[in-house]
Formats: sequence, C-alpha cells, structure tokens
Amino acid sequence: MERITKIMSSFVAALDSDEIFRLYESVPKGKGLRAKLILKIAKTSPKALNLAAIVEMIHAASLLHDDVIDDASMRRGKESFNAKFGDKTAIMMGDILYSVAFSKLAELPNSVAMCISNAVALLSSGELIDVKLSEFFNTDKNRYMDMIYHKTASLIEASAKGAAILEGFEGEDFALYGKNLGLAFQIIDDVLDITSDEKTLGKPALHDFKEGKVTLPYLYLYEKCSDKEREWLKLLYKKELSAQNILLLKEKMSEYGAIEHSIKKAKELGYEALRAIEKYEIEGLREIITQMIERDF
Repeated sequence: MERITKIMSSFVAALDSDEIFRLYESVPKGKGLRAKLILKIAKTSPKALNLAAIVEMIHAASLLHDDVIDDASMRRGKESFNAKFGDKTAIMMGDILYSVAFSKLAELPNSVAMCISNAVALLSSGELIDVKLSEFFNTDKNRYMDMIYHKTASLIEASAKGAAILEGFEGEDFALYGKNLGLAFQIIDDVLDITSDEKTLGKPALHDFKEGKVTLPYLYLYEKCSDKEREWLKLLYKKELSAQNILLLKEKMSEYGAIEHSIKKAKELGYEALRAIEKYEIEGLREIITQMIERDF
C-alpha cells in the first residue's frame, strides 16, 4: 500500500499545483481493499500497481462526493474533507481525482480501461439511486441490492476483473468474485452500523436509518414484524433516535432474526464468490472473504 500511495501522490504532483497537492494530502485514504485485491490477482503484471493506484484514486473521489451528498461532518471518526474545506472544494477535488485517474487509465489496455470506466458510471448511478431511495421508506430488497451493487460492488467487481485481464485469467470468474465480495462487504457494513458502538464506527450507531437508508436488517425486520410494528418503524425513519428507541430497535432485530438473516445473506454471497475462483488457488483471496464474514457481530 505504501508503494501505491506514492504512485497516487506522483499522479497528483504531476499537475504541478502546490494548492491541489496540499488539499490532496488531506483527502481521506481508504483501507485499500480494492488495491489489495488487484495485487493479489495480478501478481506478475507490471501494470498492476498503476491499476491499483487508479482504482484507489477513483474510490477516494467517490467518497469526497458521497460526503457532500450526505452532508457528512465525519469520515471514519475524523472531520470530513467537506467539513474542513467546504462542499465546493470537496466536489472540485473529487473531480480532479477522477480526471487524473481517467488520464492514467487511458494508458492501460483498452479492455481494462473499459471495465473500470464502466464501473465508474455504475458507481455514479448508484449514488443517484441511493439519493432517490432515501426520499421514502423503501421496503423492496431488490431495490436495496441493486443500489449496493451499483454504489459499492461495481468498482470492486471491475477491480477484480481488470486485474484478472492483466494476469491473463478468465475475467468473468473474477468479476463474480468481486461483485459478491462487494455486496457482502456492504451488507456487513450495514450490519455493523447497528451492532457496533460509536467509538468503533466513528459515527453514531444506527446512523444509517436516521440518514434515510433502509438497509438489509431493517428490510428483514419490516418483512417479519406486525402491522403495528411496521407503523412504529416508519415513524422512527429519518428521526433522531432516543436511547429507548435504539434499545427497542435492537430488541426487535434480535426477536425477528434480522441481523442473523443479513449475515447469512452476506455469507451466501461470500461462499459463492469463493466457488467462482477456487480453481485458481490464489493465496489470500479466501482470507479476504472469510475475515469479513466469519467473525463475531
């Protein structure tokens, strides 16, 4: 990751703007899931490091825009970029990172460039779907799955497929792995919003529901509970939750198995992902899945 961080910095430094580089140094860096995935798959390709840096830059740009859309003041427990520098600067910085990433993407094989650029279009449409879904209490699991595919899984899918193409593997096998990894990753993230505390999350627990995000645990809860409980759940939607309501919500989640059903769905997706690439026997790909889904919640 250190090498990838240096490559990303060199991309930005080539713009020859001290102001842009100063701002870039304050851009939150991700956990590197997509980059690590690329480097585990494309172990021999000399272009793998650049692909990893490009994808991480795209991901960083999407987070800048996402925080503006969500009016977020915190990112992983720290003040968000838009809170520090303003929404306009965050949007323009995101645009700069996207532009730099695409200029470098053009230097990669056309099939890889097309794969990643298509994912960015899907990612952006996922943001739009997410905004639209937050306008009402969504009760359709298919809409939720479609949104998290576009917004989260599409870029992970493309990262795995692009790396496979560079390495000479069958791209579609790794596309399925990456897609399911992305879907499972987002479901687990949504579960943790409910099961973890504020210190762990870097934001208030059950924050998603207040922000208008009806995630998979809430969808399972709505599906299982009584009509009266459904009305109660809708009344809490997009509201500041009291300690009592948080406790009641968690009790209802436990009573109806909403968390367990969500984890089960994530595990099903994860194990399907592993089956798609088991013939390649690539070290580390199983661990990425199992460390995410086989743990205590």
